Amino acid sequence: MRSLLCLILTAAVGLTLSPSARADDWPQWLGPQRDSVWRETGLMDRFPANGLPVKWRVAIAGGYAGPAVADGRVFVTDYVATEGEDTANPGGRDQRRGKERILCLDAANGTLLWKHEYDCPYHISYSCGPRCTPTVHAGKVYTLGAEGNLLCLEATTGKVVWSKDLKQDYRAETPMWGFCGHPLVDGRKLICLVGGPGSVAVAFDKDTGAELWKALTASEPGYCPPTIIQAGGKRQLLIWPPTSLYSLDPETGKEYWSQPLEPNYGMSIMAPRQLGNILFASGIGHVGAAFKLAADKPAASVLWRGDARSAVYCANSTPFLEDGLIYGIDCDSGALRGVELATGKRLWETFAPIGGKRLPHGTAFLVKNGDRFVLMSETGHLILARLSRQGYDEISRAKILEPTGTVFGRKVVWSHPAFANRCVYARNDKELVCVSLAK
Repeated sequence: MRSLLCLILTAAVGLTLSPSARADDWPQWLGPQRDSVWRETGLMDRFPANGLPVKWRVAIAGGYAGPAVADGRVFVTDYVATEGEDTANPGGRDQRRGKERILCLDAANGTLLWKHEYDCPYHISYSCGPRCTPTVHAGKVYTLGAEGNLLCLEATTGKVVWSKDLKQDYRAETPMWGFCGHPLVDGRKLICLVGGPGSVAVAFDKDTGAELWKALTASEPGYCPPTIIQAGGKRQLLIWPPTSLYSLDPETGKEYWSQPLEPNYGMSIMAPRQLGNILFASGIGHVGAAFKLAADKPAASVLWRGDARSAVYCANSTPFLEDGLIYGIDCDSGALRGVELATGKRLWETFAPIGGKRLPHGTAFLVKNGDRFVLMSETGHLILARLSRQGYDEISRAKILEPTGTVFGRKVVWSHPAFANRCVYARNDKELVCVSLAK
């Protein structure tokens, strides 16, 4: 098996936002609107030659889960192992014992405000820690651990409001690479990727934990986060277990449409991305497609399917769609590619963001800010660059973290950062760092 779990994945649009979320918050995976856009201004035009100013560093334990930043607090999850080790074997599960933790820190100085922890034996591949970024909404924080522990806590105190054990409550087996679908707040609902018979997707009341609806049965749930789009006059919830991409009514779980899309090894990971009436999704094994979304009803037809010479096959990293183009990191090679959305034609590729050479599952995370992109490379470098039809134009780079995770014989940072307060908040398996990008 060549692949492995890619944890910090791609984006959605059209989310209901927290009433308390400020413009400079990053309260969930991929930002306030879950669209990989950082909207703050007053940022550096390029990085200083002597490096970026570090505001604080705090020791934490292992995990792939990115931080969330809201209302002056940083939320991050980790795993303190007491027995067993992470073998970094993509084809086998590790047996480990330890505690999953939810940490709340002061965003200004890194001071620990509270923590909540619980015993959590692991039986997963790549077992360093949790995968899902916390979701902060209206005074509560929602976390999903690698073994299916779903919690709702008071954001100010860490008091548990309600909790679920997805394996026990839904007869769901832990996926090979753990539970990875970042929970999605939509109105009164918390929508989660679960698994088990009839419950690949489950909507809970976000305040009480009561089940509102459940939908779909599949041999395994995959890893793709629940995603909301607007098309055909309807809000649609996209759920991607490894055989087909489904569109559901987010209020009821009723199916609108489905399209076959089956990446290798059950690794449906990236969240589908929409631009206009085109929807794109892809995964390992040169499996990818663009779908034309109907204008008059919830429906989708195949615009094109990719092959070995076309498209980009995203897994670890979030592709970004704009101006009729896909910008994405290819999961087989690590190349950043520019691809025509309407045709799948490759326009250019570069290995510069990951160090200049081809790497299996090479990873860099893309976030748009103004007319440029901020990339977090697996090498621990933060990069400023412009992307266009003509190619990749790097402006600056600076190292902010040491790679600590082991994959395919190399050390990597595979955790999506948060951008808030004109800072970047990024973590590896040893520390969480806050670095200023203010002009």
